[in-house]
Amino acid sequence: MSYQCCEGVRGLKFSRRYFLKQGGVAMVGLSAMPAFLQRAVAATPMPNKKQLVVLFQRGAADGLNIVVPFGESNYYRMRPTIAIPQPKRGGRGSGFVLANPELNGDAAIDLDGFFGLHPSLAPLEPLFHKNQLAIVHAAGSPDLTRSHFDAQDFMESGTPGLKSTEDGWLNRALETVPEEDASPFRAVAMGPNLPRMLHGGAPAIALPDLKQFRVMAQAPGTGQIVEGGFEAMYSQTVDHALHGTGTETFEAIDLLRKADPAKYQPENGAQYPTSRLGQSLQQIGQLLKANIGVEVLFVDCGGWDNHVNEGGVQGQLSNLLKDLGQGLAAFHQDMGDRMENIVFVTMSEFGRTAKENGNRGTDHGHANCMFVMGGDVKGGTVYGRWPGLNDHQLNEGRDLALTTDFRSVVGEILTKHIGVADLKPVFPGFDNNPRKFPGMIKS
Repeated sequence: MSYQCCEGVRGLKFSRRYFLKQGGVAMVGLSAMPAFLQRAVAATPMPNKKQLVVLFQRGAADGLNIVVPFGESNYYRMRPTIAIPQPKRGGRGSGFVLANPELNGDAAIDLDGFFGLHPSLAPLEPLFHKNQLAIVHAAGSPDLTRSHFDAQDFMESGTPGLKSTEDGWLNRALETVPEEDASPFRAVAMGPNLPRMLHGGAPAIALPDLKQFRVMAQAPGTGQIVEGGFEAMYSQTVDHALHGTGTETFEAIDLLRKADPAKYQPENGAQYPTSRLGQSLQQIGQLLKANIGVEVLFVDCGGWDNHVNEGGVQGQLSNLLKDLGQGLAAFHQDMGDRMENIVFVTMSEFGRTAKENGNRGTDHGHANCMFVMGGDVKGGTVYGRWPGLNDHQLNEGRDLALTTDFRSVVGEILTKHIGVADLKPVFPGFDNNPRKFPGMIKS
């Protein structure tokens, strides 16, 4: 970033919401906090509202080993070395036990006599049986692409098969519920860049890390980050339009600064994993507790593309699921009563093949599973129509077939939880009939 880019923004006039609509604000570093932010007046906390957290598992997670159809004998036939054994007690499964003795010490966690959780997701079992966690199986995007890039793009834009969509469904959802005095923190992505899901006309920002906190802005028309540019732009502009937005933003930043992110202590004995995902979830919890008007949050995690040595009870997938299970459980525990106003949903661009490959892994598939957690959730149920794993029931003879479009899952959340009255602009061209909702959100 050249200094000339900074000079190029001096003296420009900006309309209200300029910073938020034209590239957003990213927070990066308390130690480098500009002095003018420290002089900001403390903000009045925003009222609590219904909130949504979206977690994207990038790389195509293996839904069949995450939520195991142990009651389906074909599952074991297709996965001789990586299948998760049937629960030791209960269930009406095949009675299959893996031949590898080192893997016989653990098994799927029975949910309903047919489906079971991968044992690494054990921290989520109590939430399921306390009706705080629901699962939708055989869900995902109807587009048949096996390209990670295209599939992720379709799922974030909310228009599967259409590459021309520039904004994201989550941003469009916010635009359908407009707020004249919305918080600068209304929509937040944990990371250095805004995901496609949050691109659009509604204000949205990216927070790389609350523990390191300074302000960065995009230079107008360049897309380049101007370090220190936000302060420079603000100091050169005194018109009322910018002053209103700038002051609100600075006050919200100051409120977070006073919370001292580095000294945050989770509540109720919650212990987040030390991984990137775990720390992002902890910071999401902190943002929600700050009462600064946060309504939607986005976080992603990678590593799910397990073509080789995926593992079963143990291995690559197991390690990822330990992190996920501990992170979600810690978040739920930390939030406590606040979970009554929160829904947390997971998704991945597509699933994996029903049959394991020759490298003891799985290849790019189709349908997957989604988790939905929170106070408004009618949990304790695996939703969705199970299509079966007989050869003739598979998509293209190789994948779990799709029976629930992900837009019906998130559409129900947006309608019943967030209060979106009309889903047509959120998911254009899709049949948004509420009768097709899975039914996992309380009315």
